Amino acid sequence: MSDAERPQIYLITPPEFDLELFPSRLAAVLDGHEVSCIRLALAARDEDRVARAADALREVAHARDVALVIEKHVLLVERLGLDGVHLTDGARNVRKLRKDLGDEAIIGTFCGTTRHEGISAAEAGADYVAFGPVGETPLGDGSRAELDLFQWWSEMIEVPVVAEGALTVELIEKLGPVTDFFGLGEEIWQAEDPAAALKALLAPLG
Repeated sequence: MSDAERPQIYLITPPEFDLELFPSRLAAVLDGHEVSCIRLALAARDEDRVARAADALREVAHARDVALVIEKHVLLVERLGLDGVHLTDGARNVRKLRKDLGDEAIIGTFCGTTRHEGISAAEAGADYVAFGPVGETPLGDGSRAELDLFQWWSEMIEVPVVAEGALTVELIEKLGPVTDFFGLGEEIWQAEDPAAALKALLAPLG
């Protein structure tokens, strides 16, 4: 697979992490792999906690020219000097946020397994659309974003697509030709050496 065809890596942080340790773990992954974007996906609802995490990760990401987007917390994007926002509710707020945040901000959105939701988000001005989960997971309702969704999207729609959720080596091999990004998070952060875990997952891409 040529570099032009090879999907890019989109890292997703754990929902909870130790601020003393995680930035250096993230830095090690970024130093070992070419990463296009990081999503700060903290479950915390405490503004101070989220802001401190964003500050720490922004320093690591921007030092390496990697974009950092935050999940859901739209109002913190400009305040914390982040590159954009990742929405979790499909197309609903994309158009309004594009107006609020301007053309430079990255606005992406998770559209589950729904082609229609993805098209609506793309038409509303999303920079990327994410579908998932692509793998087996006991979470959610059991539905999966199947290969044919990505095949159709890659043929018909120009807006980049992210494949995420319970990725495996086999799925990366299968989806490699039809996705623009792989969204990887828990798949690597649970490993002792996340950079090595990422390398192993990406082996099929050459």
